[in-house]
Amino acid sequence: MTMIEPAAYAAHEHLVRDARARPDLWRLLVGLVIVCALYLAANTVLFAIVGALIPPSQAQGFLRGTSPLATFVLLASFGFLTIGVAVAAKQMQQRSLWAILGERRLAISQFTRVLVALVVLGLALAALPPYGMGDPLTQNLAFSTWIVLLPFAAGAVLIQTSAEEILFRGYLQQSLAARFRSPLIWVGVPSALFAAGHYAPGVAGDNALLVAVWSCVFGVLAADLTARSGTLGPAIALHFFNNVISLLFISLPDTLSGLALFLLPYDMSDGGVLRQWLWVDFGSMMVCWLTARLVIRR
Repeated sequence: MTMIEPAAYAAHEHLVRDARARPDLWRLLVGLVIVCALYLAANTVLFAIVGALIPPSQAQGFLRGTSPLATFVLLASFGFLTIGVAVAAKQMQQRSLWAILGERRLAISQFTRVLVALVVLGLALAALPPYGMGDPLTQNLAFSTWIVLLPFAAGAVLIQTSAEEILFRGYLQQSLAARFRSPLIWVGVPSALFAAGHYAPGVAGDNALLVAVWSCVFGVLAADLTARSGTLGPAIALHFFNNVISLLFISLPDTLSGLALFLLPYDMSDGGVLRQWLWVDFGSMMVCWLTARLVIRR
């Protein structure tokens, strides 16, 4: 089925064209079953090993990622998701993982340039008021410990963020674009599923819907960057930058906080201060997306 894309999304064709040889929806659905099965099976084995090595009293805290080791293991376990996508794409579409990521040199170049631009932007925003986030932050790790762990922690975040982009903006988006010409489908469906995966009322309470909407908008912006650039490089850079800030610098205490330098003085279900900062975070995300768009236009 021929897809007519907007001129701005012409580069997306480089990612989609080899998926057109096998655009059947049943292939995508079976592929997703393969991804889920491999991911769940690998994690079952991993956490069975972890459960045998740690005391039962520490199991709940480990699953929440409240220690450095727990957070590292939980983030690195997303690598199984990438492996699942690689197997599914090969078996169902005869595509390689690099076909999903995009042309290798271009993807790496775009990732690097966008990430550098976002770091510069982040430093500039940090220099502007308001200073602080209300109540004082809690020191989570000693700076000497944090700086030693930082390279390994950043690598684990890269595994996690690239895995989510490879699945949602890669395998899902490209497979749907090979079958449907409307961006409303190949942008909307993966973004909605991405939002559903971040809907956690048990953790976020009354903020759960707002967090899910935030995630959906992020998915749309990442999909836009992917379609404009022709690789997953910019979307991975945007996702990586966002998660490094929220997981390694200043984290919520609820989950995946073990590698953060500081903790916020409120949790994800806070209906007051946190909700206000979610809107600030939303504005910052839009600025980051616009910055990434400027970079990939060069």
